[in-house]
Amino acid sequence: MLGSRKSADMMSFDAVLANLPPDRREWTGPALARRVTSVAGCPTGGVDTWVKARRASGGHVIALNACEASLGDTPEHILEAAAMACRSSRLQRYTPAAGLPELREAVAASGARQHGVDISAAQVVITSGGKQGVLDALNAVVDPGDEVLIPSPYWPVYPAMVELANGRPVSVPAAMAKGFKVTVDQLDAAVSPRTTAVVLCSPCNPTGVVYTPGELRAIGEWARDEDLWVICDEAYEHLVYDGAVASSLTALAPEVPERCIVLGGVAMAYAMTGWRVGWLIAPSRVARAIEDFQSNATSHAPNVAQAAAVAALEGGMAPVERLRTELDRRRRRLCGALDGLPGVELVEPQGALYAFPSVESYLGGVLGGRLMSTTIELCAALFERAEVATMPGEAFGRLGHLRISFAVPEEDLDEGISRLSRCLGEIAVP
Repeated sequence: MLGSRKSADMMSFDAVLANLPPDRREWTGPALARRVTSVAGCPTGGVDTWVKARRASGGHVIALNACEASLGDTPEHILEAAAMACRSSRLQRYTPAAGLPELREAVAASGARQHGVDISAAQVVITSGGKQGVLDALNAVVDPGDEVLIPSPYWPVYPAMVELANGRPVSVPAAMAKGFKVTVDQLDAAVSPRTTAVVLCSPCNPTGVVYTPGELRAIGEWARDEDLWVICDEAYEHLVYDGAVASSLTALAPEVPERCIVLGGVAMAYAMTGWRVGWLIAPSRVARAIEDFQSNATSHAPNVAQAAAVAALEGGMAPVERLRTELDRRRRRLCGALDGLPGVELVEPQGALYAFPSVESYLGGVLGGRLMSTTIELCAALFERAEVATMPGEAFGRLGHLRISFAVPEEDLDEGISRLSRCLGEIAVP
């Protein structure tokens, strides 16, 4: 268990926040491949490691960096399905690389119910979590040197995965004044002869933005005209608020599905982050190619977890609706508090688990003798001085913002907001 001092192989907290590749200058063996020396570990996981280390040493950290809804355990009927799967002789052995047939059918049926589109099980590939889905999709469409357009702010996994696929990520900044949404004109200005795909996340991590059907349709039609793939991350599709609707691009225009790869999973809506079950939905020929790729890389996701995912998708939406209601209450609580803080600006999130407020007015200020020139430095100060963990906007491609999760117990949310307010109030701004 980690103590009060970081272990020798832990990066500094500032380095984790900055999403820097680890320093391997002391490596004395043969050279490592560039793909593993140039890509940093996911910063959200790095911060979580620091939170656990501080708590293990007796600290009382409020973890507003959370990437999962820590509001309860996985629903009981899902646990029961997993327990039964443990005793199944069939599931104790290898199963198809693309996933259990019953789970592929359940994913196809769920997509049809949610978005009214005709999906076959042959279009579905089950992955070991959402990150593998991203990597599978990018490896399917990116050749060395190809460019992938990524609206910013973004989940930091996207550019890292593009690089791991030997591609080049191209950030397309979405203005806060425009609700953190990119437009067709912006994408058109960023496209080049090497562009092969665009990544869309709606509802979005980290901003909580939800694109309207009209906005998605326009992007899909533009991608069709440019002959590009669209990789649609719909991991948060069930977590929307204030009447927002998470539309799927595949349902909006008849020509678009043939160039879409849709990513999803049970992690967020069913409190199953640790079960590591995701999926992708693609044209059948693409799904077959990804199945072949995955069969050589990891083969199938764990069978017990897949059986649990079947129970989640076939068990009705009542647990999801309860979670959504709880999250919405916390979302309103957080947004109301942030709106009351001087110098903080907010685009109210309509989906996902996070708010992404601007704290740019505090940059250039001094806290405890330390200059707050970046939000990385501000997050480090919040952690060290107030024991509240947030994520800096730089990790998501945007200086001057914090990502704050509202997927935490209400008492932690209230205490975290209080600590944040107190610390910001101590900053001497010139």
